[in-house]
Amino acid sequence: MALSTVWLEWLVLGASHELMLFASVGILLIGLDDLLFDALWLGTRGERQARPTGKPPLAGTIAVFIPAWDEHRILAAMLRRSLAAWEGENVRIYIGCYPNDAATLFAISPLVASDRRLRLVVNEREGPTTKGDNLNRLWAALGKDERAEGMRFAAIVLHDAEDHVHPGEIALYRRHLNDAAMVQIPVVPIIACGARWIGGHYGDEFAEAHGKELVVRSRLGMPLPSAGVGCALTRHTLALLALERGGDPFRCNSLTEDYELGMVIGAYGLRTRFVDETGLAGDRVVSRGAFPDRADAAVRQKARWIAGIALAGWDHLGWPGSRRDGPTVQPSRIWLARWMLWRDRRAPLAALILLAAYAGMLLTAFGWAGQVLFGWEAVAVSDGIRMLLALNALLLVWRLAMRSLFAGRCYGWREAAWAVPRAFVANVIAMLAARRAMLIYWRILRSGEVVWDKTEHRESDMPTDVVAAPVVGR
Repeated sequence: MALSTVWLEWLVLGASHELMLFASVGILLIGLDDLLFDALWLGTRGERQARPTGKPPLAGTIAVFIPAWDEHRILAAMLRRSLAAWEGENVRIYIGCYPNDAATLFAISPLVASDRRLRLVVNEREGPTTKGDNLNRLWAALGKDERAEGMRFAAIVLHDAEDHVHPGEIALYRRHLNDAAMVQIPVVPIIACGARWIGGHYGDEFAEAHGKELVVRSRLGMPLPSAGVGCALTRHTLALLALERGGDPFRCNSLTEDYELGMVIGAYGLRTRFVDETGLAGDRVVSRGAFPDRADAAVRQKARWIAGIALAGWDHLGWPGSRRDGPTVQPSRIWLARWMLWRDRRAPLAALILLAAYAGMLLTAFGWAGQVLFGWEAVAVSDGIRMLLALNALLLVWRLAMRSLFAGRCYGWREAAWAVPRAFVANVIAMLAARRAMLIYWRILRSGEVVWDKTEHRESDMPTDVVAAPVVGR
């Protein structure tokens, strides 16, 4: 063998072995973590979903907060859909805009002028600030309206400019908020038939997260992360958070203020609830929305989630029981709450493990090619590695089966089949997003500034070629 390829053989075979060993151990640990959670879901399936108490539904006007920056393409259509869906409901929709976003202001001004249920709030500062700051301005406007009108709102609902609300949503909140501080309903991404790979992987992930993850947390009474849409909180709850935070209930210096909101509420012992019910028409009461259908937009959005939840969120929330000035957690539930937080924060580590696995597979393939072309030694796979690979293969089959199961329950058997190859797409996006998240977090640490890195939305109405979500047993 030529001397020029000796060093390359050593590098390829040595690096592939070490990468595969690291990845195999990491995948095994994360796979066992998921398997344990799946067992917990299966073990609690017999428990019935929390039902409304005998108390009367929550009375009074409900405010809906919709923060907006550069949403002139979609916001007017969303407001028309919401007003039509909630015809007859006692609601008032607060829209937060910016003085330097003339396109959005012009797009919605005719609607605001013609319907008293709409309240336009223009931020004093030019945008974009942060979503938390926008929501705080809406909270301040709500307080001014209460003082001016001598009334008090009953609850606040959070939605985004791209959402498709459900007609039975407000009634559901009224039934459950009489004994809960926060209620979250399922979020169902709209899967357009022409965007099954990028947009579809959101459907797979939300179907599993809101069909299993939040269900188990709600059953166990764990703090429940808010999705930021399809979420309702009592006015007293937001008032309590406002008192704790100097007047503003939403954290301004966070990329995921909605997630932190739910976790803080639960950590303080207030009851949070995930509700998956069917409406009067027999369909699920869910919040639908269009998610990115391009790879770059998906990476940007997921990078913001990872940076906000796994990195900056760690700084903001810490770990249950680790801060003396934090909320008190029962000793028997501390480790359970920490486990749930670990599952939220493991995304950067999981991305690193996936990167090592794909790099190890690529180098192993190079090793086989070198064996054929240059006469390198056969790629050696130890018995330990073989056992790890076999266990990981079994866990992979189980994981794909679970992903397919929940996608099928939400979207039907065709999307269940698509969910298997889409897992690879989800992995690639997760790795790219983790890299971008580290850069975002580094910039935040250096500058101390957080900017609303929002997702661009282009569609004004629900696409005509979308995958419908069937009603299934839960």
